[in-house]
Amino acid sequence: MNIRKAIIDDLSRVAEIYVFNNRINFFPIFKDEVFSFGELQVVPLIDNYFKREDIIENIYVYDNGIIKGFIQMNGAEICKLYVDTSFQSEGIGNELIEFAVRELYADNLWALEKNVRAISFYQRHGFHLTGQKKFEEDTIEYLVKLER
Repeated sequence: MNIRKAIIDDLSRVAEIYVFNNRINFFPIFKDEVFSFGELQVVPLIDNYFKREDIIENIYVYDNGIIKGFIQMNGAEICKLYVDTSFQSEGIGNELIEFAVRELYADNLWALEKNVRAISFYQRHGFHLTGQKKFEEDTIEYLVKLER
């Protein structure tokens, strides 16, 4: 298996994957240039990871010589699941979510309502919409809850 617990040396790659996915997938929805291209930067995100041990303790990376994706958990909740945009559609996301369900007992998550691709991905892996919604922090966009 290519999935392992993240170590400190992985944080720059994890941050890079997160930042670029965020810009590609969420900038078109939020259209917040200040956040996407100003506040959201790789180095400050790495610094935040270093300051919070609870984050790195809950990150698992897909690594086959190159870190191509990661999943971040909070108990049984999937907080983040991202695959480098250069390696998407290669089954890496499938391996990450199946690992999370099987090994980490993942059973719930929140997804951006307008992120139809992500919701469809989670539904293919046994998650279903619960009908619960909440606002994404400091926005007018909804998050929807999915559970297994």
